Amino acid sequence: MERLADAVAAAVRGCSAVARLAAGPVATYLPGRLVRGVAVRGDDVRVAVVARYGPPLPQVAADVHAAVRRVDPGLRVQVMIEDIDLPASGTRP
Repeated sequence: MERLADAVAAAVRGCSAVARLAAGPVATYLPGRLVRGVAVRGDDVRVAVVARYGPPLPQVAADVHAAVRRVDPGLRVQVMIEDIDLPASGTRP
């Protein structure tokens, strides 16, 4: 489970439309640490992300889903977009 959680987290961080994994309650609890934004429960994986501003949210979810399935095609994946990372004040998106 530890390797899978780390691999999923790395794959999701590699998605260009993802600003970061969410720091909310979705996590995999491991001895001495946790992997925030990724919950692995057997073949079920729940991923919570903060999306970058701009891309359509269904596309963000599809990209995350595809990234997780590349780690392991047999996983059942649920993607939650917890927030959107807005551009800094005074800048244009």
